[in-house]
Amino acid sequence: MEEAGQRLRRARERLNLKFRDVELASQGIAERRGNPEFTILISRLSDIENQGTVPSVFKLYSLCCIYRLDLNETLSWYGVPVESLASDAGMIQIEKTHAIGFNPDAGAEALLPISLDPGIDLRKTFFLSEMVQRWGKLPLALLSGADIRKYRYGFVGTEDWGMYPAIPPGSLLVIDDTKRKIQNSGWRSLSERPIYFLEHRDGHYCRWCSVKDGVISLICDPASEAPILNFRYPGEIEVIGQVIGVAMSLDPEKRRRSRPA
Repeated sequence: MEEAGQRLRRARERLNLKFRDVELASQGIAERRGNPEFTILISRLSDIENQGTVPSVFKLYSLCCIYRLDLNETLSWYGVPVESLASDAGMIQIEKTHAIGFNPDAGAEALLPISLDPGIDLRKTFFLSEMVQRWGKLPLALLSGADIRKYRYGFVGTEDWGMYPAIPPGSLLVIDDTKRKIQNSGWRSLSERPIYFLEHRDGHYCRWCSVKDGVISLICDPASEAPILNFRYPGEIEVIGQVIGVAMSLDPEKRRRSRPA
């Protein structure tokens, strides 16, 4: 397998650039950014190409600019699996509810059923694996015709039982940050009541909400028996957006094992 340094050397040679050309170009980037760390001296470039020296993030940025390389792909040459950021993050359990700062990769793919038994009745519950005739990889951005980059994402902490059982701990939330106005009425049942994702200085909340006389009330699922929380609004708490999608575990045994007594 070709080493990262060798790939960078080939990229430089394809552009007919000498070591001195790269050094001068990186100096220009450093001056533009006001940070000398972007500069790549000739001796360091030689070490990167020939000795396997790993460049700093600043120098790697400069090399990608100069060689017209994709930064994420170049990181993968050094064994950094950028495409696995979300899946690796999902392996780490965090007790507190929190926002997710990284965006899903628009080029990511998912294994999906692309051919189903034509006799299937979509009105009934069924075991999907027995009905799939063919599986294939499709870009996630094509799911439901939605642009997944325009949404934000949150994660319900493994110890946050406030919306259980409607939304159990460990659920992934899809948040529309264009829907920040609290809807006080208009739903026919709790299942239709809007759920909001909020940020407070002490953390994040996923709750039903109501606003009256400058006070916002964060309302938990009645089954959770958690208290209603009240804050001055606006001022003490920010509405990030409305929860429009949820991904959760459907293993009831797992939920019972993890719920505190």
